[in-house]
Amino acid sequence: MIREIDVSVITESVKKLCISANKNLPCDIIYKITKAKDTETDDRAFSVLEELEKNIETSWKTGLPICQDTGMAVVFLEIGQDVHFVGGLLNDAVNEGVRQGYTEGLLRKSVVADPLKRINTDDNTPAVIHTEIVKGDKIKITVAPKGFGSENMSGIKMLTPSHGYEGVKEAVLEIVKKASNNPCPPMVIGVGIGGDFEQCALLSKKALCRSTDIRNENELYAKMEAELLAEINELDIGPQGFGGDTTALAVNIETAPTHIAGLPVAVNIGCHITRHDSCEV
Repeated sequence: MIREIDVSVITESVKKLCISANKNLPCDIIYKITKAKDTETDDRAFSVLEELEKNIETSWKTGLPICQDTGMAVVFLEIGQDVHFVGGLLNDAVNEGVRQGYTEGLLRKSVVADPLKRINTDDNTPAVIHTEIVKGDKIKITVAPKGFGSENMSGIKMLTPSHGYEGVKEAVLEIVKKASNNPCPPMVIGVGIGGDFEQCALLSKKALCRSTDIRNENELYAKMEAELLAEINELDIGPQGFGGDTTALAVNIETAPTHIAGLPVAVNIGCHITRHDSCEV
């Protein structure tokens, strides 16, 4: 049976998610920062992590955004194939939700209409919208505001199969080393492996929306996540780049089938406030 959904519902949901994602850090990230502080052996890094905790607490108490860079709105839509939208165009409804959310939430508007002319759109639209058709008659909406201090440090490597397991790790480590203190560490590292050029990049961004408490269900990639996290935390970049034990909070890997001649690897870096929030309608 087809379920009709008025796109105004999407607008309202996106609006609320834009605001909540910018003001409420996921619990798993908060826990990881607290745990890192409790185990940090470097006094300076401990002090920085303590300040990050205070910032999170202040945001919660005041209702202010966790970071002044409230990001470009990245919106993931998992749409049940039994859904029929009425009342307008889906993408228009999403962008209207972003417009309302960033205006009513008093969030910084950071989107320019043209990459070279650099004129601000003044409402943080258009959003980056990714849609996926799934079974059922529900819609899962995830809003992930992405600041560009971390986004600018992302990278992609088009490896060949001969690079193998260790080659993938080396590619990830190279990108993280180059990023250094720029993404406001401790970071969350999203890694996409497989697919083609654009799919592996999308996988790496999706990986940042997965809870840092959940490991890849494939034992091989769960092992790689653990190894990469350990090796990244040995780089001594540390919180905010001042050195220490905690350069990354987690490494999340997502994979896809790929061509016999290819081994694409993408890294999307999230800062210590890797933000995202979801709802189902």
